[in-house]
Amino acid sequence: MVRRTRFLTFITLLLAVAALAVPALKSGIELSAMDRSVKPGDSFFDYANGAWLKATEIPPDKGAAGGIYVLIDRTRERVRKLIQEASASSGDASAEQRKVGDFYASFMDEAAIEQKGLSPLKLQFEKIAAIRDRTMLARAIGNSLRADVDPLNATNFYTDHLFGIWVSQSLTDPHHSVPYLLQGGLGMPDRDYYLSDSEHMVKLRKQYQEHIAAMLKLAGFASPEERAAGIFKLETKIARAHMTRVESENLHNAVEWTRSEFGQKAPGLEWAVVFKAAGLSDAREFILWHPKAIPGLAALAASEPLDDWKNWLAYHTLEHWSNFLPEAFLEEHFGFYGKDLNGILQQRPRWQRGVDFTNYFLGDEVGRLYAKRYFPPEAKSRIQALVGNLLKAYAQRIDALSWMSPQTKARAKEKLATLKVGVGYPDRWTDYSGLEISKDDAIGNAERAELFYFHQQLAKLHQPVDRGEWWMTPQTVNAVNLPLQNALNFPAAILQPPFFDPDADPAANYGATGATIGHEISHSFDDQGSQFDSEGRLANWWTPEDLAHFKAAGEALAKQYDQYKPFPDLALNGHQTLSENIADVAGLAAAYDAYHLSLGGKPAPVIDGLTGDQRFFIAYA
Repeated sequence: MVRRTRFLTFITLLLAVAALAVPALKSGIELSAMDRSVKPGDSFFDYANGAWLKATEIPPDKGAAGGIYVLIDRTRERVRKLIQEASASSGDASAEQRKVGDFYASFMDEAAIEQKGLSPLKLQFEKIAAIRDRTMLARAIGNSLRADVDPLNATNFYTDHLFGIWVSQSLTDPHHSVPYLLQGGLGMPDRDYYLSDSEHMVKLRKQYQEHIAAMLKLAGFASPEERAAGIFKLETKIARAHMTRVESENLHNAVEWTRSEFGQKAPGLEWAVVFKAAGLSDAREFILWHPKAIPGLAALAASEPLDDWKNWLAYHTLEHWSNFLPEAFLEEHFGFYGKDLNGILQQRPRWQRGVDFTNYFLGDEVGRLYAKRYFPPEAKSRIQALVGNLLKAYAQRIDALSWMSPQTKARAKEKLATLKVGVGYPDRWTDYSGLEISKDDAIGNAERAELFYFHQQLAKLHQPVDRGEWWMTPQTVNAVNLPLQNALNFPAAILQPPFFDPDADPAANYGATGATIGHEISHSFDDQGSQFDSEGRLANWWTPEDLAHFKAAGEALAKQYDQYKPFPDLALNGHQTLSENIADVAGLAAAYDAYHLSLGGKPAPVIDGLTGDQRFFIAYA
């Protein structure tokens, strides 16, 4: 009996030592954010986030609060340190790293910016004032063309230029790149801001016109109110020419024109002059994302008073560079775009804006530093394993579809098999050796960097299509599906807690990051992505019966979302949000399957009193 007791004690001690040697699994769940007084079936969102909601206020310098904003702030702090290190070690740093430090330093030198005033824009204003005819107007429009419209969101009309542009592979020929031309020219987000009769929009229009006048007055223009009225009237006509957001999301609205067709199909603007000034004279074909808008914008270039166009160009020059101008311009810009338009009460600290602009203009060099410091190879390998399980889950889900024919299933799996998933950072980095950056020239640095990027884009017209091209930097807290490339980008910055924690149990990682990656994979098969084949060609690979079933299911989901009202007087537009809704639903389901694949048939542990499935869905919420 004594021997048996000693034996049991010995075993107990062994187990205790073993327990100390293997640390308890980390759930990855923010338990303090939960409100357990709420039944999950009554409101799962409040159950998972209720305590956080009650304790959290939206900061005065932000328009929203949430997990993604935590990551943005953390990443911005990290990048700030990297930039400061690049500045401090200028003797030891590479030329590219010095450019990072010098760009940031030039933005932070407020005294120099105040002293220079508007002098950096003097030449631009003189050129605008010298416009005497429609040929010179066309040249000014072409000179201002930049690849600054978000290529990941073709509905982004919010641009300082009359046209937006990006360069990517053709919709019909995956082996050649072409310029995509978009509608632009508006100072407010889209046409509804100018044309809607809602009380809120009417108020915003009044505030916007007052803002235009204030900016012109600060710049010393005579009769600023009169000029502002003309600019606003012109932009309202531009808005009427624009296609709607829902129209913009219909891929089949896009058309291809040769360079010679513009004069015939969109008369009023001297297109040869525009293209020569923009460096596009050797582009043979263009894809018009907004073909209904381009003729209308060209007609306005011919019909509207030249003085209104000159005032419009001058105002948007001011607006475009307002963040690099003296404080008075910056405050006026923020007053409308921050407070009036987005409800943000307070301007963010200057260092944060400096980090953001350095990221924007020298993103790859900052990204190289960020990836080296904060995204080790083991983190990348873990994410790649998670992606592998997601792709397996998708393949299995395609096989299990009872309504899809074998023919369509084979094409879907072909697309899945060739999907290029970029994790963390690109395979190739941008070479900034041709970009001049000066420590005492804030606007000049931004101008040269903007032009440098535009020329990079134009150069793609004469190069083989790069399926591995990244459209996001490693320090970007976001992810993207690229249907033309049949590719995905998952930057390093989004692959950190609370979305991904390499030390946490897989359930939370699959529920948070797994569902995000699943969401992006789903975009390859949503109402938009499903129209592209495995090579990124806009082509129908569905049988008629399968496509009809898929469209009917999409209509049902759109109708469901039409019923949701975030505000009493505003319902969602289910067709406008359909791509995201499909990706949310399908991505979560695939991530759940992938999580169970990761278990390899073994039961999930119970951690913090929660099962694996419970932790998965709480992490997602």
